[in-house]
Order: sequence, then structure tokens, then C-alpha cells
Amino acid sequence: MSEASAWRPSAGLAAIRRRAEFLAQIRHFFGARGVLEVDTPILLPTASTDPALSSFRVTAAERSERFLQTSPEFAMKRLLAAGCGDIYQVCHVFRREDPSRIHLEEFSLLEWYRVGFDHHRLMDELVDLLDAVGFERAIARYSFAELCMRWTGLDPHRASTSELAAFARTEGARFETADYADRAMLLDFVFGIGILSRVSEMGAFFIYDFPTEHLAYARIRAGDPPVAERFELVIDGIEIANGFQEVVDAPEQRARQLREIARRRAYGLPEPMLDEALLAALESGLPRCAGVALGVDRLLMILTASEKIADVVAFGCN
Repeated sequence: MSEASAWRPSAGLAAIRRRAEFLAQIRHFFGARGVLEVDTPILLPTASTDPALSSFRVTAAERSERFLQTSPEFAMKRLLAAGCGDIYQVCHVFRREDPSRIHLEEFSLLEWYRVGFDHHRLMDELVDLLDAVGFERAIARYSFAELCMRWTGLDPHRASTSELAAFARTEGARFETADYADRAMLLDFVFGIGILSRVSEMGAFFIYDFPTEHLAYARIRAGDPPVAERFELVIDGIEIANGFQEVVDAPEQRARQLREIARRRAYGLPEPMLDEALLAALESGLPRCAGVALGVDRLLMILTASEKIADVVAFGCN
């Protein structure tokens, strides 16, 4: 792009109009179902504890540091604990990661929570939303174990750590020696390389009931084996949405975040403070609920058959 045209939007006018229509469709969908739109701060006192995420830090000489949100999750859960009921939000989030065809450091997220839903019922509602915005393809559903065994021959719940490590080495992993004993990292590699890299021809599908090593903030369903009640939506090899049957127990939430901080410490990453406001909200009582975060830009890219996210964002090249 020449200097003379560098000021121009990265998206064309047709794409900008389609984006406005798309957002209106989302709001109409939730309005018709009685789901309340909310608006929470993007500038937060704490960073994400998730080892996979890197937060942007904002500092000012006269104030303590603040962080740009990677998700509105914690603030929305405080609203749920306060009795707001079913809620949704469309907002900008920020994650420090190299920009690519399917990622920008600042992007739009749709996140919603449904009281009394489990993750399967939330998948049903996500299908309804996709239909409402013009996505007309069928969406299959597979458990994590089903796809893992199909593509790698491994049972992710019962395979030994040494079996997972052997698979990673066979697929060309170049981990530090100690990482080959990290079951969560190995399963993440299996998911990314053994599954996601091989499913572009599968079209659109949900993958659900993850190994407990990938539970994040999902509730664990007891059984043989126990599973994390979460799901992801994948379309043409791109992760579009991530949903959970949410943890509502404050001590369990605290323990999980402390484990995340310990993992960050082990890998030399910044160690954020716990969000004590969230934990206090859970102590007061979070209703049984399920929640999902959906990448607005990625879905719009697919709906418009665009090559990259910058084509559907007004200024995706800045």
C-alpha cells in the first residue's frame, strides 16, 4: 500500500455494511430471546492468568498499571452473580500475539452466558445463531476422544504421558526435555497438530468433552473417564468459538487460577494477580450456567468468503 492510500480502511465499503448488518442480526437474535446486552470495562486491574494468553499492559506515571481485557468473562460473571440473568456482549478484546490471516491483536468478541444451560444446550443455541446470520452449512459434533482416536490412534484420556510424548516426537515437536513430561502441553500439541491441522476438509463441526488437562474454567463431569464439559466450534480448520459449562465454586476457581499462575512461573511468564472481585462474586453465588466466546471477525470472514480478517475489519492493518 502506498503512503498516499495508507489512510484508507482495510475493508471495502460492502464489507463494512455487511459487518453492520451482521452485528444487527446478532442483537436481534438475542433480543428476541430475552438475553440482556451488557457493557463492561476493557481496562482492568488484573491480567489474564491463562498461560496461553498475553495481556497488553497500560501504565501511567500517577497510577498503578492496568491491563486491556483478553475477554469480558470475569466482569460478566460478576453480573451473573449480581442476578442479571442471561447476558451477552459484543466487545473489543486485546491479545499480544503476532498478527496473521486469522488473528489481530485487537479483535471483536461475542460472549454470552445462559443460566441453567449445559454445554450441549449452548451448542444448540450457537447453531441457531449461525442460522440467523446466514451460515447455511451443516455442523457435525464429535467428542475430543473420537477425533483424537480417528486422527492419531491415541485415547487422550487414557494414553500414557510417554505415548503422547512419542507421538509428539514423531510429528516433529521440538520441545525442551522437561516439556515432554507436561501432559497438558502434549495434549495441546496433539489437538493442534494431530487434529486441527488435519480437519480442514471436515467443514464445520463441534468438538466437545475435553480431557481434564484442558479444563480451563469448565466443570468436570465425573465418570470413567472424567471429562471437561467444554466445546469448540471449528469451521474450515479455524477455531471460531469456545464454550463451557462453567465452574461456579469459588475455591475451585481460585485453585485453577493458582495452577495457571504456577505454569506461567514455570515458563518464565509474567505472574498476574488473582481477580479477587471475581472470586468474591463466586463466593456470593454464581448460578449454574454455560458460556461461550465467539470470534466475530473470524465468523464474518467465513460468511463473506474473505481471505483474511483485515478484509472485514475497518482498520485491520494498523
